[in-house]
Amino acid sequence: MDADLDTLLIALYVALDDHIIPAYRAAAGRVRRLGRPQVVTDAELVCLAVAQVLLRYDDERRWLRAAPSRVGHLFPRLLRQSEYNARLKAAAPLLEAALRWLAAQTPGSAELLRLADGTPVPCGASRTTAMRSDLFGWAGYGYEAAHSRWYWGVKLMLIATVDGTVTGFGLANPKLVGEREQTRQLLTKQPANLPEPGTVLVADKGFAGEDFEQFLAGEDRKLLLVRPARANEKPRSFPNWLRQRIEAIIWTLKNQLGLERHGGRVPTGLWTRIVQRLLALNTAIWHNWSIGAPVKRSLIAYDH
Repeated sequence: MDADLDTLLIALYVALDDHIIPAYRAAAGRVRRLGRPQVVTDAELVCLAVAQVLLRYDDERRWLRAAPSRVGHLFPRLLRQSEYNARLKAAAPLLEAALRWLAAQTPGSAELLRLADGTPVPCGASRTTAMRSDLFGWAGYGYEAAHSRWYWGVKLMLIATVDGTVTGFGLANPKLVGEREQTRQLLTKQPANLPEPGTVLVADKGFAGEDFEQFLAGEDRKLLLVRPARANEKPRSFPNWLRQRIEAIIWTLKNQLGLERHGGRVPTGLWTRIVQRLLALNTAIWHNWSIGAPVKRSLIAYDH
């Protein structure tokens, strides 16, 4: 297979039609809908959502105007913007199921090593937005120490493999939930986020705490936390290159896949757009593994 967008979308469509959608429907107890078939199938919808992100179209209206010339030879049937938006939000569980299925197929997910970190996802830039937005209560004010800035939005917590595949993720209000508590909820409320027992979890100083380390090492999890020493602790050996790797993964999500340009205005829309971008990243890495590309997280072949 070649490293180009057409090949990636065809491979994803086949995986969706043959494996992901049947398994998703079986797990959810769903059957095929009766009546006339949909003009755009769920598999086509997911592929269009991935293509939108990889081609860096943050605005749905602009994407649907450009789609006929960019991917019209693969998907001649398209939707209006309102229908595309509604279908995409309704398909958020399917997007998540596809994301996790692709993650399980990558060799990197078999390694007992995970990188964990949180990153801000701003949702507004004014006090008026913070007070009137439908995200009020879901989003809140948080402080990003890495860039010395306050923001109003949500905190995205990621658990990823070294090659960049996202295996766990969750959102939280940064005003109400800290990184350690968010990670606790991530691992307990959504079992799919939990790595295999014996996995080494590499994180930063914000995850420090004896109680938290005991939680990770509990009988159900058996995770070993590796982090740099705090100022009041003895120096410890720490793989700084792994911390740089998770920062690079977050940079890819923000700068190449438009994580901060999501455009979400309601909780369902925000969740869908974030999952859409995580799915695009996992799809590219999965395809790069399939074709033997040297750099698994490279998106250069798919963004034009």
